[in-house]
Amino acid sequence: MSSDADGFDADVIIAGAGMAGATLALALAQAGLKAVLIDPVVFEAQVAPAFDGRASAIAFASFRQWRVLGLAPELEPQAQRIEQILVTDAPRPGAAAGGPGPFFLRFDAAEIAGRTDGEPLGYMLENRRVRAALAAAVQARGIEVLAPARVEAVEVTPRAARVRLADGRELTAPLVVGAEGRGSVVRREAGIGAVGWDYPQSGVVATVRLERDHEGVAHEFFLPSGPFAILPLTEQRASLVWTESRPRAEALKAARPEAFHAHLQRRFGDYLGEARLEGAVFTYPLSLQLAERMTAPRVALLGDAAHGVHPIAGQGLNLGLKGAAALAQTLVDAARLGEDLGSEGVLARYARWRSLDNVGLAVATDAFTWLFSNDNPVLRLGRGLGMAAVNRIGPARRFFMQEAGGATGDLPRLLQGMPL
Repeated sequence: MSSDADGFDADVIIAGAGMAGATLALALAQAGLKAVLIDPVVFEAQVAPAFDGRASAIAFASFRQWRVLGLAPELEPQAQRIEQILVTDAPRPGAAAGGPGPFFLRFDAAEIAGRTDGEPLGYMLENRRVRAALAAAVQARGIEVLAPARVEAVEVTPRAARVRLADGRELTAPLVVGAEGRGSVVRREAGIGAVGWDYPQSGVVATVRLERDHEGVAHEFFLPSGPFAILPLTEQRASLVWTESRPRAEALKAARPEAFHAHLQRRFGDYLGEARLEGAVFTYPLSLQLAERMTAPRVALLGDAAHGVHPIAGQGLNLGLKGAAALAQTLVDAARLGEDLGSEGVLARYARWRSLDNVGLAVATDAFTWLFSNDNPVLRLGRGLGMAAVNRIGPARRFFMQEAGGATGDLPRLLQGMPL
């Protein structure tokens, strides 16, 4: 499956060496396809603590993919198992100190252990740790990485796609994948529009060290100002993600450490003891963006280039990793049949596989954001009753756990833990 004999520089050119793009490159390389990664930022800068302060909840099915691709030895020591998720509609996080109120939802990995071979509900991993593991694996595989380099234009012919970089270099391949985020140049060059809107909110992200053990429990509190999540990390730490208005978020980021800590402790409550800030505070403006199409002639979109959603459900990265698994399988199966990787038929299979899930999650997260980012008493009662009802219905609760774990629907082989 070599591209050289056809005069191409690669089988697939991937614009964007982030987590979804690098995962796709590794999956293709493992199956014998040649991928080239292009990114404006070198790997060494992507793993710096100041580059990305977020941590991600990785669905257990998404982690299976990384295990198949050989990343487990690097990732498992850094991965915190999520054993339980407690969702509470409460006036403040500290309300959990006396146990949840009447409106709460508890997910427990023990309930589905038989179906998942003892896997947790998911894993919490700091993004920079994931980026470091992916970078090491890409380099070990000998995958070509052009960085710093930026895609400037994409020209499509009946036979190939030609990518021109900002420094004048040109590359050709049967297919170009846009995985370079919401401002995707590949998407723009392919003439694919995007729909969406900004939320009047930012996510404030910080890492704290806890006085008491979190015991692998992830908490999400729906507060009057928006969701507030306490997500367990290794070494008795937690990643805090809370929603504030944009001006207030920026004020928090700029606050003196003493003032930030005082605000944090009031918001956090005392049920896990004192929370001490470690590292910088980050803010991320929140928005929804959905590409109008997943593909165009000799172009496929992946990750945030295709879908950028609100982090309320913690599924944004998992959506990109699902897409990487589906696209890799589509392309590898096509190559084994001797098909043109950039042909309309091949790309249509990928689009059919992923479009409905992408749109469904985008709609759901937007609805959740509207429903849970307010203090309307009628809506508060309605969502509380809904959570309480789901909490009392075992099959519904287990379905949501499987769904959040990425283990429902037509799963690509990598998400089932099987190689391509």
